[in-house]
Amino acid sequence: MTKKRSVNVVTLGCSKNLVDSERVLSMLSDAGFEAYHQTEEDTDIVVINTCGFIGDAKEESVNTILEFCEAKKRGDISELYVMGCLSERYRDDLRTEIPEVDRYYGKFDWTELVGDLSSSANDEDVNVSDDAPAASEKSPRVVTTPSHHAYIKISEGCNRFCAFCAIPLITGRHHSRPMEEIEAEVGTLAAKGVREFNIIAQDLSSYGLDLYGGHRLAQLVDRLADIHGVERIRLHYAYPADFPMDILDVMARRDNVCKYLDIALQHISDRVLTNMRRHISADETRRLLAEIRRRVPGIHIRTTLMVGFPGEEEADFEELMDFVREQRFERMGAFAYCEEEGTFAANNLPDLIPEDVKQERLSRLMALQEEISLEIQQEKKGKEMDVIIDSEEEDYYVGRTEFDSPEVDPEVLVKKTRDLNTGDIVKVRITETLPFELIGEPLP
Repeated sequence: MTKKRSVNVVTLGCSKNLVDSERVLSMLSDAGFEAYHQTEEDTDIVVINTCGFIGDAKEESVNTILEFCEAKKRGDISELYVMGCLSERYRDDLRTEIPEVDRYYGKFDWTELVGDLSSSANDEDVNVSDDAPAASEKSPRVVTTPSHHAYIKISEGCNRFCAFCAIPLITGRHHSRPMEEIEAEVGTLAAKGVREFNIIAQDLSSYGLDLYGGHRLAQLVDRLADIHGVERIRLHYAYPADFPMDILDVMARRDNVCKYLDIALQHISDRVLTNMRRHISADETRRLLAEIRRRVPGIHIRTTLMVGFPGEEEADFEELMDFVREQRFERMGAFAYCEEEGTFAANNLPDLIPEDVKQERLSRLMALQEEISLEIQQEKKGKEMDVIIDSEEEDYYVGRTEFDSPEVDPEVLVKKTRDLNTGDIVKVRITETLPFELIGEPLP
C-alpha cells in the first residue's frame, strides 16, 4: 500500500473559522488524505485558515504563514496553502509579499482547495475524481472540540455595515441556513455524544430574515431543544438593534437553553453609537437590557465594548465606564479601535486618538470589569451549580456552568473527591471564588 498524504489544518481566529476548518477536514478525509487539526506531528502539507478581523489577528496570521514558510524551506513540509479571511481580503498582496505559499484561497473556496490538493497528489490512495464533496454548509464535519460540545454556525455574513467592521467586506451579505439542515446536523452530532451546542453567527438577530421573511431564531432554538441528547444550547453574537424578543421566551421556558446571551454593544454614548452606525440609542440599549433581565431571570450577559473609536472624547469614555458600573455585566470583553481599510470609519473618520490613550482607556475599563467580575463570582459561593466536565488535570477536573462558554468565560475547578468523566454534567457546590475561576466540590 502507498502511504496516504497527510495534511495539517491550522485554524486561527474565531469559532466560525473553526467550523469552516472542520468541514475542510471532512472533505480532505473523504478525498483520501490523512487529515489532522493543529497536530504537532509531521505532515506533508499544511493548510492555514487565517483570520483578518483586526490588526492583531492579521499580524498573527501573517506570522503563522511566515513560520510555515520557514518549515517549507527546511523541508519539514512539502506544500503550504492559505485560506480564510485574510486571504479573502488580501490575496493579491499576499501573493506578492509571500510567494513561498503554493496557493492562496478565499474564505469559502473549500472545493477548489481539496480539488487542487487531490490533483497534485501522486499516491494511488488519494481520490482524484471530480466528485469531491461540495463546499456547502451541508458538508459533514470532523469535530475538533472535546467530543461533548460543538459549535453550530446557523448563518454567514452580515448586512449591518457598522462603521468599524470589515466582516461584510470579507463574508458578504447575511444568509441563513435552512432550519431543517441545522436540525439534521445537530441530530447527527447529538447521536454521536455531543451534549452541548454553542450556536454561532456573525449576527444571530437576523436569522431567518432572508429565508423566511421574518425572525426565526426563537423557532429554530425551540426545535433544536426538542432533539434527543441536546442538553445545553448557548447563544453567541446577537445584535442589539432589531433584536428578536421572542427568543427570550424560549430561553425562559426551555431548561436546556442556557440563560446566557452574547450580545456585542460596543458603546453607550449616543454620539459614538451614531458614528459607529450601530442603529440603536443609549436609551434603547438600556431598555433592551432591562427587558432581557426581566424576562429571563438569572441570565448572564456577555458583551464586547470598544474604546478609542474616532471622535470618542473623555466624556464619552466616562459615560461608558458609568454604564459598565450600572449594568454589572457578568461577562465582558473590550478592545481598542483599530482602523480597517475599506470600512466607513477608515474612509470618513480620521483616527486621531493616540494609541497610548486608547490603551489607557482599555486598561481602566478592564480593571473596572475585573472588580465587578469578582463581586459576581463571590455571590456564587455556597451555591450548587450544574457543571459540565471538559478535562482532567492533576489536582482538579475542569468544567463550566451553563453561564460559561468554552475558551472565553470562567472555568470551574472541581476537586477530585470522586471519579468523574469528560462530558459528565455534575452538581457542584462552590467553595471558593476568584475573578475568573470558581472552585468547588462535586456532590455525591
